[in-house]
Amino acid sequence: QLSCLVKLVTLRGIPKDLDSYPKELLLYLSPSDYAAAGSCRQYFASVGKANLDVLRRESSQRKQLLSEALACLKIASTQVNKENAEILGRLVCDLGGEYIRSSGGNLLKQLSQCDSLLPDQEEAIRSVISSGNTTFGAPAAWSAFTLSELSGLIPVFDDSILQKIPK
Repeated sequence: QLSCLVKLVTLRGIPKDLDSYPKELLLYLSPSDYAAAGSCRQYFASVGKANLDVLRRESSQRKQLLSEALACLKIASTQVNKENAEILGRLVCDLGGEYIRSSGGNLLKQLSQCDSLLPDQEEAIRSVISSGNTTFGAPAAWSAFTLSELSGLIPVFDDSILQKIPK
């Protein structure tokens, strides 16, 4: 349905009010299509707010989106800074464990919004959390607010992390 809607909406070119349409519509456009309405950074900031699960996790289309996002944001290594993590939004759900480890805590907030994580990603999250080298600090210093911020990641925490969180 979305791909049909994209064809209808873009029949006469990319509309200037593209941001007023559902974000999922953007998943079926390329950044170059969107260039008439804004920059690739704006495009990926909007895509990052979309429900990526309308595309299969391992689909070539979803992999292409991530690849183009990394190129647009000039992310050449596996380290993603906080600003780029915010732009990527839900696209971080497709980043591998090596990105999670290299980026420290920069991806945790976005990763907590992911519907599902791969074992490699879960292991990387546990490693980063256990290190305590995040803006959230060590689990022993967490508050109820911290837990609410990371609530989507709680199922990933193992006993060694959970036991350190104050009651």
